[in-house]
Amino acid sequence: MLEVRDLAASYGQTRVLDGIDLTVGDGEVVVVIGPNGHGKTTLLRAISGLVPASSGSISFDGERIDGERPDRIASRGLVHIPQGDLPFPDMTVEENLILGAFAGGAWRRRSERLERVFGIFPALADRRGQRARTLSGGERRMLALGRGLMREARLLMLDEPSLGLAPVIVNEVYRHIERIVASGATLLLVEENFTHVRSFDARVLLLESGRIVREGTVASLLEDDIVMATYLGT
Repeated sequence: MLEVRDLAASYGQTRVLDGIDLTVGDGEVVVVIGPNGHGKTTLLRAISGLVPASSGSISFDGERIDGERPDRIASRGLVHIPQGDLPFPDMTVEENLILGAFAGGAWRRRSERLERVFGIFPALADRRGQRARTLSGGERRMLALGRGLMREARLLMLDEPSLGLAPVIVNEVYRHIERIVASGATLLLVEENFTHVRSFDARVLLLESGRIVREGTVASLLEDDIVMATYLGT
């Protein structure tokens, strides 16, 4: 479904990604882990067209998308949920969700998709008429995930959904992500903390200094002494 080959990206004169190769197959879960500031967010931003590629190629369903506008990339079904929550604070939960279905064919099915999101996140259903600025941090994170699911996402890219949340809230958010995975979603997930994805049946890529330096299953990386020492302190 997604194929990234020899991708490089920079901010000004600073190269952030250097020769990234990555694939995500239909129905697959791929997790990118790595230290803060080493290019994980830039990778997702380059795929979704928010950061231009300096070189290399990005293909989705066999067609090149590098160089396309972000809105056209999203219209293909490649949905990027960025770091943070970014709701419209004075709009209600339901209004924020409906905006996620504004473009393309999702608008015709907005009522159906809204009920699907409420089925995954019952707390949002309870607060559908509540203004987004009154939500807790965990609820805002659920709202961001739900708004992404309002689009007809063929590939969902999540950027550090645990960022800035208390551990108990992180566990709750990841229980919802596990439900999204169980529904058959294709997922590219970026995380700094390897612990959160230990239960996933996923392929894991370790990104350091803009390069992929390790790749394997969750189980194989848990047996990798370097990964364990670097990311779990054991």
